[in-house]
Amino acid sequence: MSALITPELVALDTHLGSEPKDVIRRLAELVVQSGRATEIEALYADALAREAKTATGIPGGLAIPHCRSSAVLEPTLALARLSTPVDFGSKDGPADLVFLIAAPEGADQEHLKILAKLARSLMKKDFTAALRDASTAQQIVDLVGNVVAPVPVAAGAHAAGAAENANAGTGPAQSGAESTSRGRIVAVTACPTGIAHTYMAADSLVAAAKAVGVDLQVETQGSAGVTPLDPAVIAAADAVIFAVDVDVRGRERFAGKPVINAPVKRGIDEPGRLIEEALAAALNPNARRVSGTVDLGGASDEKSEHLGQKLKRALLTGVSYMIPFVAGGGLLIALGFLLGGYEITEVADDVVINNSLFNLPDGGMLIYLGAVFFKIGALSMGFLVPALAGYIAFAIADRPGIAPGFVAGAVAGFMGAGFLGGIVGGLLAGVVAVSIARISVPRWLRSLMPVVIIPLIASIVASGLMFLVLGGPIALLTVGLSNWLNGMTGASAVILGVILGLMMAFDLGGPVNKVAYSFAVAGLGAASLANQAPWQIMAAVMAAGMVPPLAMALATVIDKKLFSLSERENGKAAWLLGASFISEGAIPFAAADVFRVIPAAMLGAAVTGGLSMAWNITSKAPHGGMFVFFAIDNFLLFVLAIAIGTVVSAFAVVGLKRYAVRKPAVVDAAPVNA
Repeated sequence: MSALITPELVALDTHLGSEPKDVIRRLAELVVQSGRATEIEALYADALAREAKTATGIPGGLAIPHCRSSAVLEPTLALARLSTPVDFGSKDGPADLVFLIAAPEGADQEHLKILAKLARSLMKKDFTAALRDASTAQQIVDLVGNVVAPVPVAAGAHAAGAAENANAGTGPAQSGAESTSRGRIVAVTACPTGIAHTYMAADSLVAAAKAVGVDLQVETQGSAGVTPLDPAVIAAADAVIFAVDVDVRGRERFAGKPVINAPVKRGIDEPGRLIEEALAAALNPNARRVSGTVDLGGASDEKSEHLGQKLKRALLTGVSYMIPFVAGGGLLIALGFLLGGYEITEVADDVVINNSLFNLPDGGMLIYLGAVFFKIGALSMGFLVPALAGYIAFAIADRPGIAPGFVAGAVAGFMGAGFLGGIVGGLLAGVVAVSIARISVPRWLRSLMPVVIIPLIASIVASGLMFLVLGGPIALLTVGLSNWLNGMTGASAVILGVILGLMMAFDLGGPVNKVAYSFAVAGLGAASLANQAPWQIMAAVMAAGMVPPLAMALATVIDKKLFSLSERENGKAAWLLGASFISEGAIPFAAADVFRVIPAAMLGAAVTGGLSMAWNITSKAPHGGMFVFFAIDNFLLFVLAIAIGTVVSAFAVVGLKRYAVRKPAVVDAAPVNA
């Protein structure tokens, strides 16, 4: 394992610029110059994107910009001791010690443990003081080396620094006379990259709890792995703190506990206040509590959600889990067509069953591989409706909802109710499952509820209703809708393309976008040479969804002065995101200027959707953008439609930014640090 830092990665008592972006870029240059990363721009953009999510300044004059990047070859630390401190967003002032932590996309666990250990060490004043006193780069390297090697891994150490601070409240829960006087708290810390903030927040919380006499134990859900808290510790806790910027894994373990939710950076900046809030919540019978199937009557932390918000969350969850089946399956089907021709649909079953690599069918290897790819893709696409329904139910009722949701989705597919039936079946299964979970049952029966009783009864009720009452009408509606769409030609088809384009750009990956996308992929299974309407709809949706990020990228080139530096950097990444059909690449622009970016994006996407339908462009792949050119007929027209929409949106957003007056009330350019 190579050294984390070398003298070439240290810049001492130097001026690297007046803004965080300047310092990050100079440190990224050091990493590339040392041969530990391949490209400055890629590393710089990834680090800047992470900085945009949460400022990385921490108390004590420190800043820890960090990221995972495909440009990084090995885990690396670059350090700058600044002669002129720079404001990285810490509440106590600018930073003079800046550490750029760069990790490869697939860093192994041992490297990640080293990075986590380094992040924890930055919370120690004697370590940072020694770094400030060092006179040479080699002394810096030696100090870091002494901290990170060797890497002790304490058994059962689920809290920050358990091996380094045995009395910090990270061991087994205390009891009896040894118990702390102010109560017991458990916490979970997690950040998007899981490299630095996760562990520093844990250490800050532990230290603050020790100072006020609170027994606090932390589960760090970071890149270095997760050791879950002992269930007995969770059961004995008075409250829980979630200092996280991502979803908590195994959230249901904390069901019913009073909860304080906060960004992970607040765990670093204000650990004492979080602990006081958690202690107050423990004494408040009306405090927000962690929801879950174990919580049979306690207040829920989702109680404040409106019905519409709950439906939105459930539908988006179902679609997000469904997309991998669709994307992978659709691309495999497209590869099957590429290798075996469109007639492969008629012979695929026979070929894969009766032939092998050593017994090739007529047509040889290409026909055989085409049949295999097509069949794998078709089987994957067969999970579309069950996965949609299963994870809609999961979003409503947690794990007990998955099985009845999948069953209801399978019934919807069997009945011909399709995508709409999957939504209805998933909602039914989830509602029934969560209703059963709220019934009070004897203690001896509780352990059987989530694994036997709830899935059984919810499957019977939801699937029974689909069979007996709802499946038939929904199937008739689905068939009627499909026939209507398949019969669209001329102006009506263009109007449909315009509508789909507007939907794809309306919320850039949100519920409206996902409805349009799901509508398109749901019809792919019915497409054929004789019925190409579903392929045309898929092409219109994909082309329109590519326009917003490409348009924002082009706009940053047309007039750079209208965009901030971070937006211009996001614009560089948006070229690739747009070409890959990732509409979310335009979100940073929309978040900063929603009332000018979204209308402009919708305008260009509508133009592209309409042109795609007018020119009869088809796509047999549900995802991939330009990279699935082999699955797109009339590919040059596909590119032209996208280019026209991109130009329209780009000039529209530039025009709106130049001439449309923006009300001061909506200006919020500065990031808010929790």
